[in-house]
Amino acid sequence: MKAFIFGLILGAGLCAAALWYFNNSTIRVDVGHTQADAKAAASNTADYVHEKMDSLNLNSTNIKEELSRTGAIIRRKASAAGAAIADAAGDDKITVAIKAKLVTDPNLSALSISVSTTDGLVTMSGTATSPENVQKAIQLAWNTDGVKGVVSTIGVKD
Repeated sequence: MKAFIFGLILGAGLCAAALWYFNNSTIRVDVGHTQADAKAAASNTADYVHEKMDSLNLNSTNIKEELSRTGAIIRRKASAAGAAIADAAGDDKITVAIKAKLVTDPNLSALSISVSTTDGLVTMSGTATSPENVQKAIQLAWNTDGVKGVVSTIGVKD
């Protein structure tokens, strides 16, 4: 009986502590700031992607045609512009930056798209839900500092 009462008191104390913890306003504020920061980053990325869309000739029709013709989408930057990254640590930074951008975009799945980088050349594979999302993924990679070129074999999943 003593053990039961002790367990009951301990359980009530744990419940009270949990309620206090989850009702603490600073936690909600931190989550709100994180959400706002993520939304702002996604919005800025989306704006930048739209500005650069025409320069790479990445519209839905071109993506479909190029994928059916070659099975890959390849774009390269001028060698002078891409000479910034030459070591493996730089390649890892590029890969992480691209994956972070994929995570912040609600239309792209970072789990469905694989990214690797070698000497500034980004290779992307996996699936996306539409040609427009393939385009977004390529643009996100292309607009990452240190990227010299992008090879994409991302397919469109119906």
